[in-house]
Amino acid sequence: MRQAHHPELGEITLTKVMAALSDPIRVGLVRVLADGRERGWGELRAPVAKSTLSHHLRVLRDAGLTRTRQEGTRCYVVLREKDLQARFPGLVRTVLTAAETDDVGGHVSVREDPDAT
Repeated sequence: MRQAHHPELGEITLTKVMAALSDPIRVGLVRVLADGRERGWGELRAPVAKSTLSHHLRVLRDAGLTRTRQEGTRCYVVLREKDLQARFPGLVRTVLTAAETDDVGGHVSVREDPDAT
């Protein structure tokens, strides 16, 4: 697998971030990742095919919302909350509060046993 591109802080634009957050699955992924923990892709549960989940994670990464790390055959993802706070103060917290209030992305969760398929 080739090395994933992660935009530098100055390359993260509001329009790309907002476009990435225009999908309920991606908002749900951000909600799950907002606890600050790095998660293996296998831990993430969403009502979509694995290929579609991979697409959503790539959109988030390309917009600068997440950072992906590969370790062997496994991929891990973490929310770039500090970078986003530096670039757009208060945006992530505002989105998370609104998403929780309106239950946007509430159908995305973390699998209790990531090795179970």
